[in-house]
Amino acid sequence: MGAARFYHLTDSSVDQALALLVPKSLEAGWRVAVRGTDEGRLRWLDDRLWLGPEEGFLPHGLAGGPHDADQPVLLTTAATSPNGAACLMAIDGAEVTAAEIATLERVCILFDGANPDALSRARVQWKSLTDAGASAQYWSEEQGRWQMKAER
Repeated sequence: MGAARFYHLTDSSVDQALALLVPKSLEAGWRVAVRGTDEGRLRWLDDRLWLGPEEGFLPHGLAGGPHDADQPVLLTTAATSPNGAACLMAIDGAEVTAAEIATLERVCILFDGANPDALSRARVQWKSLTDAGASAQYWSEEQGRWQMKAER
């Protein structure tokens, strides 16, 4: 059974946090699905990831292409990922279920701490997932580094 990690972004943007978290998942041998709620936002993220530094390049694709199943990292709005992801990174309030957490190695839920709606949505997700029996950790970005603040 996997675990959900909630990442409260206060110093980093979503693309910066993904640039840190996704390589760690790839190093673990996991394919990654980045699930968003808006295709336009995922296209923006796709552009940002392509324009990143060469030494930090993240091999990825935007869902809907002919090689989705081959992508080590797939940006998608779909509830399922054709790339066989073992790690799901949910952004912008994308839905995650306790059943998904149970089947994946890891689920990361990233949310913008400066956005009251995102903060509220993350609290609701935490409660619903942990009430359903999912294991969860809350990580906060403080003093320039990540610290685990709660676990259930």
